[in-house]
Amino acid sequence: MYTHSTYVRVRYSETDQMGYVYYGNYAAWFEVGRVESLRSLGLSYRAMEDQGVMLPVLTYDVKYVKPAKYDDEVRIETSIIELPKARISFSYKCFRVSEGEEEELLTLANTTLVFIDMESGRPTRCPESLTQALVPHFESGLR
Repeated sequence: MYTHSTYVRVRYSETDQMGYVYYGNYAAWFEVGRVESLRSLGLSYRAMEDQGVMLPVLTYDVKYVKPAKYDDEVRIETSIIELPKARISFSYKCFRVSEGEEEELLTLANTTLVFIDMESGRPTRCPESLTQALVPHFESGLR
């Protein structure tokens, strides 16, 4: 398994009339988590697109446990549970981070994305560069 954390601070524009983060903003946060997870592996969405591969979302599932509020610092923990083939699945946990306090679970989510050949528009295998970047994190489970 590979896990990476990214932090965001809730902006006023991300909240609704109740002062909670509007539910649609979580999808954008999960995208930030995915992009930064790949970047931490030395890869980027842009590089994949330059190689002719795009990565649209196939499924999105979320459970809101507690609301995030204006000015909260939120840690987005993004995990890749298994080596990707033609699809890649990400798992997310969002936590409220408060100095001197234990983190508080806010949200649980999962997305599945599909590797698409940009020329044909058809599913394709995971780029070898991504597989190679992930293999060291999964080696103990491959034996």
